[in-house]
Amino acid sequence: MAISFAGAFAGHDKALEFRTARAAVLANNIANADTPNYKAKDLSFDALLSNESSKLHLRSTNAKHMSGSSLHGEPEGTMYRTPSQPSLDGNTVDMQREQAEYAQNSLQFDTSFMFLDRKISGMKKALTGN
Repeated sequence: MAISFAGAFAGHDKALEFRTARAAVLANNIANADTPNYKAKDLSFDALLSNESSKLHLRSTNAKHMSGSSLHGEPEGTMYRTPSQPSLDGNTVDMQREQAEYAQNSLQFDTSFMFLDRKISGMKKALTGN
């Protein structure tokens, strides 16, 4: 029986890709905190998940089964953040929020990496018998 890497990693590899992309967007927000008319951006995991799930084709074996389509219309990918206190120059970056989001994203990246590392370690042990 063959084991595919996609199945073995259980999505942790995709989570790392998302966390890396989100870190880049948040770092860009922090770097542009003093740029006039800069609009803060963020990536939505829900939008990414709905984009990925729309690629799946679910099989229905009964007419009473629910369809696999999404019911919400959230845009996919990068979204602009609604400012709580926009500045006079049109910049919508809130440094405290950006730093907190970046720190939280960093912790979530570390957690995903730890899970992926443990998956790989488990696969190595299964292959070597140690």
